[in-house]
Amino acid sequence: MLQEISYYLIFGKPLIMYLGVATMISLLATATIGFLNYTGRKTIPFKWHPRMAALTIILAVVHGVLGVLLYF
Repeated sequence: MLQEISYYLIFGKPLIMYLGVATMISLLATATIGFLNYTGRKTIPFKWHPRMAALTIILAVVHGVLGVLLYF
């Protein structure tokens, strides 16, 4: 059943691909917020950095679990 969820097609591409893209975008956004705060260009409040990090971890875990479950 979980294999069906991983390979659920959205616009002809599997869901797991979209989760990978969302994870990468979230990772880059988290790094950008950290970099902007580190260099002193605080255009984004720091409270968003831990929130984005949590979102990145959640997306990565879901993406990884769906990828691993394809083999079980």
